Amino acid sequence: MNQNLANFLLCGSVGWNMEILWTGFHSLLSGQWTLTGKSSLLMFPIYGCACLIGPVYRILKHLPKTVRGLIYMTGIFSVEYATGRFLDKKGQCPWSYQKSPWNISHVIRLDFAPAWFLIGLLFEKAVAANDSRT
Repeated sequence: MNQNLANFLLCGSVGWNMEILWTGFHSLLSGQWTLTGKSSLLMFPIYGCACLIGPVYRILKHLPKTVRGLIYMTGIFSVEYATGRFLDKKGQCPWSYQKSPWNISHVIRLDFAPAWFLIGLLFEKAVAANDSRT
């Protein structure tokens, strides 16, 4: 299998699973003891875009982890914003952050920056471990 496709499928799967765990945990906090997690089919290719971290990592691996994490966080915010705005214009966006005071255009939340920083580094580790080119 092509390495880029393998990384896309890996990142899509990891992202999907993280989202389901996160929303399941959130349901517990809101009093739903069933821990019901949820996602959307549209999220798989969005999370799959994290496969782009592989080529970026090969270029930036000499930089400190903090710098790489900030770059990944910025990239994740950019993809989330672009895909969110695109899907929102089509009436298909599966998320909305309009209730958060930290939202931008209802599609990103700046208070998620630490999470995206860490998740970017998690994707880096997953893609690097899966990729013989790194």
